[in-house]
Amino acid sequence: MRYFKVFAFLALTLSTVVAGAETRYVTDEFKITMRSGESSSHRIVRMLPTGTAVNVVANNPETGYSKVVTPDGREGYVLTRQLDDEPVARDRLVALQERLRELEAAPGELSARLAALQQEHAALQRAHSELQQIKDNIESELTSLQRTAASAVRISNERDDLRKQVIALTRETEDLKHEKRELENSSTQRWFLIGAGVVTGGILLGLILPRLRVRRRRDSWGSL
Repeated sequence: MRYFKVFAFLALTLSTVVAGAETRYVTDEFKITMRSGESSSHRIVRMLPTGTAVNVVANNPETGYSKVVTPDGREGYVLTRQLDDEPVARDRLVALQERLRELEAAPGELSARLAALQQEHAALQRAHSELQQIKDNIESELTSLQRTAASAVRISNERDDLRKQVIALTRETEDLKHEKRELENSSTQRWFLIGAGVVTGGILLGLILPRLRVRRRRDSWGSL
């Protein structure tokens, strides 16, 4: 008997098909009852108006009830046959009428949106032109700076070359001055030697000539 009860409990449990949370709608009736259990003997928890969206968390084909959760989080059981997969006809009609009004107003809205997009496009074109002008100016300035930089490098190189030339010329000038001094010293020495030779010669002549005169006189006296 105990095994029979366990088997019956398992069968009842397996017969309850647990479904994932999905949205269903109360059928096109005025109101339906949501009860605390899966039978008409359970107390009524709430009356659900037609079109109310509920989440079905489980259903039991044997009892014909589904466990649902209302938008405000209240749980209960309703007859599965009173739930539809789509909104009721009244709600669909309201939605269709709203869509129709949107479609009727769409041409004007589309025209306004088109005008706004055209204005935005024109503004973007102006901004693009301004940015292009700025880009061209920057490129022109960059080219000028590159030319200036190249000229500065060339001037710096020329200045270095001139400095090297000045150094070389200064060295040559110093060498020429040194050679001039040496030549002047050599010429001075030469003239000094010539002068010394002349003085020496004069001295020698001054010593020799008197002796020659005395000798001539003696010779002339001896001949007498």
